[in-house]
Amino acid sequence: MGFDSIWHWLVLLVIVLVVFGTGKLSKMGPDLGNAVRGFKKALHGDDDEKKSDAKSGEQLKADPPADASTQSQRDSSEAK
Repeated sequence: MGFDSIWHWLVLLVIVLVVFGTGKLSKMGPDLGNAVRGFKKALHGDDDEKKSDAKSGEQLKADPPADASTQSQRDSSEAK
């Protein structure tokens, strides 16, 4: 009995159905799909996270200009 025989595949299918049952096999497809999607998201998620952090991250801003009274006090202290 080789791998190319149809009888081999039918016997293997019957054994798999008996061991796992139809309920577990019907749930295996969506579970496998979710696992693959999660894996792909994890692979590409780091790049997306860095891009979103750069766009929405806090931007550095210069200090606001000082008002005129503070500026004149500095000038007078430097002059002495």
